[in-house]
Amino acid sequence: MRLPFLRAPLAAAMLVATGAGAAPARADGTARTVQDPAHYVNPFVGTSAGGPDFGHGGGAGNTFPGAAAPLGGVQWSPDTMTYQHGGYTYGDNRIRGFSLTHISGAGCADYGNVPFMPTLGTAQPTYATFSHANERAAPGSYGVTFDNGIGTELAATQRSGIARITYPAHDDRAASLSVDAGRAFNAATGTVDIGTRTLSGHTDGGGFCKSGNRYRLYFHATFDQDFARTAHPDGKAGAALVSFAPGVRTVTVRVGVSFVSVEGARRNAVAEQGTQSYDAVRQAARARWNAWLGRIDVSGGTETRRRVLYTALYHSLLHPSVFSDTDGRYTGMDGAVHRTRPGHVQYADFSGWDVYRCQVQLLALLAPREASDIAQSVLDQGLQAGYFDRWTLADGGTKVMVGDPLPAIASAVHAFGATDFDAKALLRAALAGRRDDRQRPGHQQYDTLGYVPAGTKGVWGPASTTLEYAVSDYALAQLARRLGDTASYQQLLRASGNWRNLFNPATGYLQPRAADGTWPAFTPAQTTEYVEGNAAQYTWMVPHDLPGLFTAMGGSAAVTARLDSFFTRLNAGGKEPYAYLGNEPSFGTPWAYASLGRPDLAQSTVRRALDTLFSDRPDGLVGNDDLGAMSSWAVWANLGLYPGTPGSARLVRVEPVFPSAVIHRGNGTSLTVSTSGTSGLLPSG
Repeated sequence: MRLPFLRAPLAAAMLVATGAGAAPARADGTARTVQDPAHYVNPFVGTSAGGPDFGHGGGAGNTFPGAAAPLGGVQWSPDTMTYQHGGYTYGDNRIRGFSLTHISGAGCADYGNVPFMPTLGTAQPTYATFSHANERAAPGSYGVTFDNGIGTELAATQRSGIARITYPAHDDRAASLSVDAGRAFNAATGTVDIGTRTLSGHTDGGGFCKSGNRYRLYFHATFDQDFARTAHPDGKAGAALVSFAPGVRTVTVRVGVSFVSVEGARRNAVAEQGTQSYDAVRQAARARWNAWLGRIDVSGGTETRRRVLYTALYHSLLHPSVFSDTDGRYTGMDGAVHRTRPGHVQYADFSGWDVYRCQVQLLALLAPREASDIAQSVLDQGLQAGYFDRWTLADGGTKVMVGDPLPAIASAVHAFGATDFDAKALLRAALAGRRDDRQRPGHQQYDTLGYVPAGTKGVWGPASTTLEYAVSDYALAQLARRLGDTASYQQLLRASGNWRNLFNPATGYLQPRAADGTWPAFTPAQTTEYVEGNAAQYTWMVPHDLPGLFTAMGGSAAVTARLDSFFTRLNAGGKEPYAYLGNEPSFGTPWAYASLGRPDLAQSTVRRALDTLFSDRPDGLVGNDDLGAMSSWAVWANLGLYPGTPGSARLVRVEPVFPSAVIHRGNGTSLTVSTSGTSGLLPSG
């Protein structure tokens, strides 16, 4: 059978969609070539700077190495004294705690809530030193032994974690543990209630990218040992320090979290762990990760290439995060408690500006059921808040970045077959939001002039914002077309052509334009009126109409020469007129060669980027991973595919890295990509 987004027949050796296979090694019945894909994952990738800091969140991936489940709401991970936005800096040998929540790869700080820290004695600990030789991380689990002999092992389910803490037998000091609800990566307050062998409470945090977002996280921890001594350090209820009886050397603690209540946190841990041992939870976490990672099953390739692929896939599958409790309850953006449809999940943490380009498409390809819930979550957020924010965290919007990406996310996953959500309601809400200042600053000018003029008050980067709105309009147009709304389709398709209003024939660039239609002074490397990039980089950001752009630029020969020059450097930062593949606006540009009929040049550029900008070491990312955005690009590049057209399942095809890869969609169908066949553009449905 063919997948819905592959409209035309394709060479069987190149790209084949099949039903379930015969060898019963998977849930969908197909045989697995890579038996333990988790073996190839290095969670430390991105924890050290792999490129220069160009001022957009640093030159590291800002990932974290701790325990998390696929799309999980708990990320129990170590935090070093030297701060990085993922909480962990590989070059630092001092851990100050193991906090329960993290976002992977963001360019700003948030979460890092409720750090747990084992210690010896009864003084509040500051940090403990360790060696990487005594540290290990794998999908779903993490462990380290401090230089003082304390060992901490962590494993995670979607809404809970389990820790096994081992205290050195040769040390007579009390085996103790601190829990601090008043500490996070940003300013936080909270309370910890102490029971006989439980710690519970809440923490209030927020402030992502200096925004006003706030959230309340509840937690409940149950220990397998009674407390022999308890205290609130400094007499404040925001933290607790507990000690165990003399002779206790191993302590196991189960922790649940909830954004609804302490009781919800307790129930989440009970429902997901029961009475399983630490080892059983850890093994189940690895098995769950193998089931997800195994949805891309490659043949051939070197060990290093497999590590790059599966590490990138791992990072691509960390977010969005499960937000609803096991009973379906969650706190909405209106502050009220809601409940999901039975059997469905509410998700949170949408790095919209980053992930709409290729990460959500990968999720929809591999997991259409979960992607449908993600799209429904986008709709729920929009209805509860009254508009679609651009970057949402927990149950609040942050107004960070630009454009209108969340509706584009829903359209993209719908195109890839993740359709189990109220797409008509989403389209209605998105159309209304186009006229909302909160969702689209500068929309009045965009709708009347066809662009957001240079210097528009309250708009960051009017040139970039215009292009982002045009991209979102195209994505929405495709959703309207699929839903049979011809009038909206035509309206949105016309609006998606607004990029033309920024094209200056005299320079051949998409550049800022004044409200009176004139062109202010301009250079290709200018960053003024752009967002985390410059004119040379944003000129290519018309993914929905590259043929039109290339015609305006002078045709194939002229455009090929410009692209060749542009890719002289692959990661030049935002102030040089070359590619900046360490940041999202340049993501689609290497694949643009295919629209010129030169898939060979797309192939060589993509492979050069993959080989030089990604590695399997801690410094293996040259820029923020942005909740899987950059890693998903690497996954697509390894497969030789890219979702180049917003709101569509049209794929650009180049030679894949591996001789063969089978993509299992999690719904009983699979897709085979091999090195045989032609390259170019694959049609959409």
